[in-house]
Amino acid sequence: MPRIDAHVHVFARACSEFPREVSKQLPADREESVEKLLAQMERSRVDQAVLVQIGGKNLEHHAYLRHCLKAHAGRFLGIGLVSEDDPSPQDHMDRLAADGDIIGFRLMSMGGPADPLAPMNVRTFSTYPIWKHAAEKGYVLWLYPQAVDAHTVPFLIDAFPQLRVVFNHMLATPGKGSFSWDEKGRPLVKLSQFPPLSRYATMGLHRYENVYVHLSGQYAFSKQVWPYRDLTEWHQRLHIPKDRMQGFGAARLLWATDFPWIVEEPGYDKMTRVVEELLPDLTQQELANIMGRTAQRLLRFPDLPA
Repeated sequence: MPRIDAHVHVFARACSEFPREVSKQLPADREESVEKLLAQMERSRVDQAVLVQIGGKNLEHHAYLRHCLKAHAGRFLGIGLVSEDDPSPQDHMDRLAADGDIIGFRLMSMGGPADPLAPMNVRTFSTYPIWKHAAEKGYVLWLYPQAVDAHTVPFLIDAFPQLRVVFNHMLATPGKGSFSWDEKGRPLVKLSQFPPLSRYATMGLHRYENVYVHLSGQYAFSKQVWPYRDLTEWHQRLHIPKDRMQGFGAARLLWATDFPWIVEEPGYDKMTRVVEELLPDLTQQELANIMGRTAQRLLRFPDLPA
């Protein structure tokens, strides 16, 4: 069975060859290289991965991502970033996707009205040109919406039922003030309830055949150490097979580690086993889907040489 880590980040030290934005968590001299990731993958028998851009949305900020994809053809596919404020997001997307290895784009804002009772005309949303172009070109949208945007998402999905949509980090929608960094330098998201309440979760996005969800980011949401037993119910609700009219089923769930934030604690190898820990009753076929086959089919990963 292929094992595909469906959401990781790599970045180089900021330099003229690989420019990027810097911050307290991503200082200019910090590096989390693709070689480090590959070493972790090989030790844990992970075959391929999705590299998600970090460090800026401009074309030049994608230099290291593009380098990694070219240097390790077949091992990785890429997810780029695009700004809703870009005067020509379509051109930005096409230039990044020109080589065929950047297959989609991550959005953290939907750009619709904050008022859930406001009229919902998706053509007025600031991200509408991005959604429309992604649908026309067959790109994937990688979503991590905030709570203020949660109510707008179903309207966009209704408008583009052919578009492949992947929700990051277990369908969570962090609210204002809930995101921070822990003492280990990892993202920390404080949610008051598990599973988190959100308008789009209660509207049943599992009914949309084009919507997929990552099982990832457990360390950021859990109040316990690995294997994060307090998230068991959350995982179960996401998994419940479609024939029981809720949940996504294993064929629409993707496993991911969220490297590099998990390298020191709990460790990459433990994150390869978190799904089995929290969903111990999976069949072998279901586990194979979550651990790689869903990503292989959905994202069209190339076959690796035997």
